[in-house]
Amino acid sequence: MSTRRPYASDLGDEEWEIVKPLMPPAKHGGRNRSTSIREVLNAIFYVLRTGCAWRLLPHDFPPWQTIYDYFAKWRKDGTWKKIHDTLRERLRISEGREREPSAGVIDSQSVKTTEKGGFADTMPAKRRKDGSAT
Repeated sequence: MSTRRPYASDLGDEEWEIVKPLMPPAKHGGRNRSTSIREVLNAIFYVLRTGCAWRLLPHDFPPWQTIYDYFAKWRKDGTWKKIHDTLRERLRISEGREREPSAGVIDSQSVKTTEKGGFADTMPAKRRKDGSAT
């Protein structure tokens, strides 16, 4: 754990123990990982909770570029989906439900469109030679 004062968005010890095994291991070869993955998650959760820009992360977190690189890499490699799915399964089991949902819901709300429709009605009005719209 870091020596900085905690933010409300930081992972607690129990939460960290749940998420820690889901984090990708460090790459083999090259330099050893010098950034705490827990601090990376804390910084990402800070951005998500506060809505601040990556560049405006407080200075007691690792550099914003490092945080964003991890965020983007985990989005691309499916780490976030794995975390989401694991947490959803744990919650469902704790509520006495099946691990996986058995049904889905499709939102039936639709966007209203123009009454006229058709290609011609979506084209901008053309001007006559006298300057008035057709």
